[in-house]
Amino acid sequence: MSLAQLPDFPWDTLAEAGARARAHPDGIVDLSIGTPIDPVPAVIQEALTGAAWIPGYPATHGTPALREAAAEAQRRRHGVTVDPDAVLPTIGSKELVAWLPTLLGAGPGDLVVIPPLGYPTYEVGVRLSGASTLRTDSTVAVGPARPVLVWLNSPSNPTGRVLPAEHLRKVVEWGRSCGAVVVSDECYLTLGWESEPVSILHPSVSGGSLDGLLAVHSLSKSSCLAGYRAGYVTGDPSLVSRLLAVRKHAGMIVPHPVQAAITAALSDDTHVAEQKARYAARRAVLRTALEDAGFTVDHSEAGLYLWATRGEDAWATVDRLAARGILVAPGTFYGPTGDRHVRVALTATDERVEAAAKRLAE
Repeated sequence: MSLAQLPDFPWDTLAEAGARARAHPDGIVDLSIGTPIDPVPAVIQEALTGAAWIPGYPATHGTPALREAAAEAQRRRHGVTVDPDAVLPTIGSKELVAWLPTLLGAGPGDLVVIPPLGYPTYEVGVRLSGASTLRTDSTVAVGPARPVLVWLNSPSNPTGRVLPAEHLRKVVEWGRSCGAVVVSDECYLTLGWESEPVSILHPSVSGGSLDGLLAVHSLSKSSCLAGYRAGYVTGDPSLVSRLLAVRKHAGMIVPHPVQAAITAALSDDTHVAEQKARYAARRAVLRTALEDAGFTVDHSEAGLYLWATRGEDAWATVDRLAARGILVAPGTFYGPTGDRHVRVALTATDERVEAAAKRLAE
């Protein structure tokens, strides 16, 4: 794999618009990349620092306490039952997304299905493995091809679309029929607004069997841990075991203090509810302001973003908003069919969100 085979890093292309937004007399309102800005909850900070003294190598599989906490969180938060041994901590979720096709053995001649609009790293991961990509949300469009891996993302980044259980179930059944691993990126599963997302591991989707299924989780948004690089994958025990075996050799290990922080975060639901309430309040302000300013907000029934359009080219909207000191992401970052939308993140302080609303009204 040469660098020439990788796409340009999308966020680098926002530099000019970012400079324009920062030049606003009242400063920038950055609603683009979606990085958390609220403080890490105290219970998590304390767990991190409490493990800072440990000198030895951490376990790639994670501590038993971490795996138990993840399994319990799956049960409480999502109605899912997993074996704690089928939990594997990851260095954030992006690392796993980028390397999963390779870790599962995909290569030249293999096909990986990704959503028509989705996280850019899905495609990057396929390119790193040497496999080929097909963008579709319809199993019919795949035809007679037999993919080795199928990515799902509900709630979607960037659209906030929630796939109903019956849709997910059909993809699971189809994936099993052709021998594909079906992987669901569930980083936004706790952020349901008008719709309640369901995990691919839930019995209503999986049929009570986790065979061929993986769910990827991140603590970046629900627990403000983007800076900690904290995530995990769970599902089919045999697939998790395969991933563990390769990651041991590759040194893909979450540090001890971060493992302690993950354990604390997964053991406490109070801070998750409080953070969701913050996002809900900001979402209400931004959605009203965008719609009053002539935008249409599509989907966005869950997740951390508003998927908005003025019916014009996405970059024209980016420029229009940058002139008001508001930076957003063009929909083209997430796939060619996003060329008329922008993604607006809910990750700004209350004061900056109010500033954006005021500028949109001008």
